[in-house]
Amino acid sequence: MKYSFILATLLTTLTLNATAADTKQQAPAASTVTVVCPTGSCTKAQEVQKVEIVNPPVVEAAKPAEESMVLNEQKPLLISVVGQGVAPINTASPAQAYALAKRAAVADAYRLIAEKVKGVRIDGQDLVQNMMVKRSTVRTSVAAMVRNANIVETTFKEGLCEVEMEITLNRSQFPQ
Repeated sequence: MKYSFILATLLTTLTLNATAADTKQQAPAASTVTVVCPTGSCTKAQEVQKVEIVNPPVVEAAKPAEESMVLNEQKPLLISVVGQGVAPINTASPAQAYALAKRAAVADAYRLIAEKVKGVRIDGQDLVQNMMVKRSTVRTSVAAMVRNANIVETTFKEGLCEVEMEITLNRSQFPQ
């Protein structure tokens, strides 16, 4: 038990010294300090014969949030989404089913782009009666103008149409 205190003190001292001396963080690990007692029944700190300190692995400081998703002046931001649309069952022809599914997929892709650029408004309402939820309603909405979005690829398989769409944003497109 007393060796646990010594070990914790040594680890704390090592971590504080390393942090003060360098901007890199060190990962504290229990295997970095070895305490040797000759008889196996040492009770005092003076009886410790050898303290071996092994350099712990250096861990780089965590980088800030995803830098590639920040709109800066030098580099444009590319946003890519995949919209999905399902072909209706009651259509006059397979061509009509494809056209309707593609239109739904394009609308879904525009919505996804608008959600990424402008955000989503969420309204919720719960009705509680007798300490139980009787009705819960959640509504989401997004309002945005999407311009210059390009369809990259369209696939249609087994009644499901997927449209990959992308848009490039520049900082100059947004008022300061």
